[in-house]
Amino acid sequence: IAPSFEIAEKINTQLGWIGNLKSDGRPILGLDAEELTKIILGAGESCLVIPAHMMTPWFSLFGSRSGFDSLEECFGKYSEFIYAGETGLSADPAMLWRLPDCRRITLISNSDAHSAPHIGREANVFKTELSYEGIAEAIKSGSRERFLFTIEFFPQEGRYYYDGHRRCGVSFSPQETKKRNGLCPVCGRALTVGVLNRVEELADKPEGFRPENAVPYKSLIPLRKIIGEVLGVGPDAKRTEGEYEKLLQSFGSELDILLNVSPSALSEAGFPEIAQSVRRAREGKVRAEPGYDGVYGKARIFPKEEREKSAGQKLLF
Repeated sequence: IAPSFEIAEKINTQLGWIGNLKSDGRPILGLDAEELTKIILGAGESCLVIPAHMMTPWFSLFGSRSGFDSLEECFGKYSEFIYAGETGLSADPAMLWRLPDCRRITLISNSDAHSAPHIGREANVFKTELSYEGIAEAIKSGSRERFLFTIEFFPQEGRYYYDGHRRCGVSFSPQETKKRNGLCPVCGRALTVGVLNRVEELADKPEGFRPENAVPYKSLIPLRKIIGEVLGVGPDAKRTEGEYEKLLQSFGSELDILLNVSPSALSEAGFPEIAQSVRRAREGKVRAEPGYDGVYGKARIFPKEEREKSAGQKLLF
């Protein structure tokens, strides 16, 4: 992250000598992370280098084939200048707090802004002046007064939460993978090791551990997904979009509806099932089917049997 377009252009110029920055949305450069950090901090001392989706297979910071088990192994002498790391869709702060290096840095959430409807599915909420310096300092310090919380996907919905093989339709928990020696029972090849497995491998704290003064987080389900589940259609269906627009006209932004609007207000406005769904999501009462090897997981607010029972009651009356 750079504080000005001038510094960003300086960084691009230097990186352009190493690789083709126009070849892909996320260019692959033939240099290690330590050298990359040296170039970026050399262009501007106030720049921030933040490893993204740190646990995602294969070659993210802590990916199962990256070769790195610590920040120092990846960034060398520049590891002291790594102030933050990004959780990714398949991990949340509760998982990463178990790792010693992830307790040393501030955890931020920025994944999945690939298209307009997805922007904000993961986000950071600050209480600071709207400036580069204000936001950068909140990230670097991890201050609870200035960095209020992150907004997270339910990690089971991410594409790499469990281990597995997409082509073979195989999905395993870390314990099941261990029993099978990391091999797919269908094709016999090595399974794609997911985020939960790597967390278990690197963790030095038990599940449920929470550091003091850690920036909190809130897990949300996008409003279109909630509406689609209530209506029994997809999140991109026309009926879903119609209800979505009605809700925005009545209550403002999607994030305000998911985070702040009271369920009673939603019910009174004619959205009782949306109200119940929002309340359940806020309370974490979600049934998740874990993603694996590039396959998105599914988070359902109402179990299938409860949905069928509700539909039967509607027919009865």
